[in-house]
Amino acid sequence: MVRYLARRLGQSLLTIFLTVSTVFVLVRLAPGDPATSYAGPNATTEDLARIREQFGLDRGVFTQYLIFLRDLFAGDLGTSYSFHAPASDVVMDRLPYTTTLAVSAIALTTVVAVPLGVWMARRADTNRELGANIVTIAGQSMPDFWSGVMLLTAFAVLIPVLPSSGFTTWGGLVLPTVTVAILQMALISRLVRREMAGALASPYITVARSRGVSERALTWRYGLRNSAIPVLTALGTRFAALLNGVVVVEVVFGWPGVGSLVVRALETRDYPLIQATVLVTAALAILVQLLIDLAYPLLDPRVRLGKAA
Repeated sequence: MVRYLARRLGQSLLTIFLTVSTVFVLVRLAPGDPATSYAGPNATTEDLARIREQFGLDRGVFTQYLIFLRDLFAGDLGTSYSFHAPASDVVMDRLPYTTTLAVSAIALTTVVAVPLGVWMARRADTNRELGANIVTIAGQSMPDFWSGVMLLTAFAVLIPVLPSSGFTTWGGLVLPTVTVAILQMALISRLVRREMAGALASPYITVARSRGVSERALTWRYGLRNSAIPVLTALGTRFAALLNGVVVVEVVFGWPGVGSLVVRALETRDYPLIQATVLVTAALAILVQLLIDLAYPLLDPRVRLGKAA
């Protein structure tokens, strides 16, 4: 276990380093000038030169990269051009909102999708299962922005029972959560249905049924537990993706999360803020994946975190 954790930690650090380095190069190759965005349309040539010198943009890309690495290893992610504050502080201020949305969406997805997938597997090849399949396919086909606009129109305009934007009250969490969870529920429920259908058709289920094991135990204790690893992997992967920010949903609902922050950082060419956002979200995504790997032996004792893994 110690060797496994040490190896995974080394891989994670290398992945984060390569990710941040790639983003560092790509944002500087993209068209646009941070000095122009910072100074505004009426800036003079002298103003632009002064701003580039102030932010170190007048130096070569390689020199900027060396300075970035030096500051990174010192724990300094730079100062945001648009917020005039440490970029790490700006990201950490927005991160709780994105984390709250991600946790609530995954929780709703798990509560709805897992029982729905089990129900579909128990009624495979029936008219009821066909109807549920049509609903899940429809949910999987709807883009986030369309679902968000429809929910806003229904529950914030026509029937104004929920806030339309922001997070001033907990009611403001409902519409973004449902919007994000619609697609996740459709994906996860179909995955659970597929895995459970295969598990329930396995020989060990037949043997357990012949011994008089109840259908409830066959479904939840035997079938679902043996289907849990791919389901957990899918839930963890979706959760890690949500931690990177749901850009469209956050923009539609005015959600003050990391996704909308990235949009603003890209619009203003705020290099330190982009790099800090990528670093923090990549670290969180890798941490989630590591926790999922460590949970595998708990779900299936046959899994061992050794050389084979």
